[in-house]
Amino acid sequence: MRPSSSRLSASATTLCAATPWTTFSPCCSPGACRPATISSIASRRKCASALRAGHDVRVTLRAPAREAALRAALAKAGVDAGSRLEVAIADLMRDDGWDEAAKGCSHVLHVASPLAAAAPKDEDELIRPAREGTLRVLRAAQRAGAKRVVLTSSFAAIGYGRVLKRPYDERDWTKADAPGLAAYPKSKTLAERAAWDFVDGEGQGLELAVVNPVGIFGPLLGPDLSASILLLKTMLEGRLWAVPRLMFGVVDVRDVADLHLRAMVDPAAAGERFLATAGDFMTMQAIAQVLKDGLGARAAGVSTRVLPDWRLWASPPASARRRGRRRRRSSAA
Repeated sequence: MRPSSSRLSASATTLCAATPWTTFSPCCSPGACRPATISSIASRRKCASALRAGHDVRVTLRAPAREAALRAALAKAGVDAGSRLEVAIADLMRDDGWDEAAKGCSHVLHVASPLAAAAPKDEDELIRPAREGTLRVLRAAQRAGAKRVVLTSSFAAIGYGRVLKRPYDERDWTKADAPGLAAYPKSKTLAERAAWDFVDGEGQGLELAVVNPVGIFGPLLGPDLSASILLLKTMLEGRLWAVPRLMFGVVDVRDVADLHLRAMVDPAAAGERFLATAGDFMTMQAIAQVLKDGLGARAAGVSTRVLPDWRLWASPPASARRRGRRRRRSSAA
C-alpha cells in the first residue's frame, strides 16, 4: 500500500489546499495555493514544507486576521512566504468562497477537521463539519480541474471499534457503528469514507490520496497547542501524579508534512492510504521517561509512576467531582 521513498519526488510545480478549522489545506498552481485555519501543529508545518519545496500556496482561513499569525509561524520555520502565499476566506460549513479558493489549483491538501476539547453533547457537531467539509473541498477541487486531493485522515479511521490479532494497516477501517465509539473517530471514519465514495462516483477523474497519522508530536510553529502537545504540557507541569496504563502510536510532525507532499506528487500514491507512524506504540510511562531523559531538570515534575487500572476506572469525571464539591459546600452552608 505504501510507495517506497525511493519512488517519491518533491518536484511538483503546483499545490493546492483547503480547510478552515485548525489546519491548512493548500490549493495551488504555480503561484497559488491555500490552507485553512492553519493553526494546528501539523497544518502550519505542511504549509512551511510546501513553500520550502518551491510550491506556491493558497490557504483558506475563516478570518483574515489569522494571516499575520500564519506568516509569523512560517517565518519561525525559516520560510519567507512573500507573494508565494495567498489567503482565501472560506468555512467548511458554507459553500461560499471555495470555488474562488480552488481556482487555478492543480493539487489540493485538505488537512483540517474539527476536534473538540471535550466530548460534544451531539456527535453531529463533529461529524457534519468533517464529512460535509470534506465533500465541499472535493467538489471545489473537481470544479477547479485539480488533478489530486490529499486528505488528512487519522488512525482514528483505521483502528477503532474492533480488535485485530495482527497489526493494523491501511486495509483496515474503524467500525463506525461500534457501540460506544466516540464522536471524533466516527467523524474521521465517515469523512474519509465519503471522500472515497465521491471519487468512485461523481468525482471520477479526480485522484485521491489519504494520510492517516497516529498521535502527532514535534516542534511547534505557533502558540496553538494540539491535544498531543497539551498532554505533554500537562505532564511537564507536574499535573499528573501518575500516568495511566495506556499506549498509542507516535509520529513526528515533520515526517507527516513530508508524507503529504510525497502523496501529492508521486504517481503511485493515487488511490492509496498511508498510515503515518514512527513504529510501535509507546506507553504513557515510556513517553514520561523520554521527557525526563531528554529534558533533565526541566522535566522534574514528570511522573513515571503508573496509575493502577482500578483508580483510572473508579475515578468520576472532573465535572462530577466539581458537582460533588459544590453540593458539599452547599450542605455546609
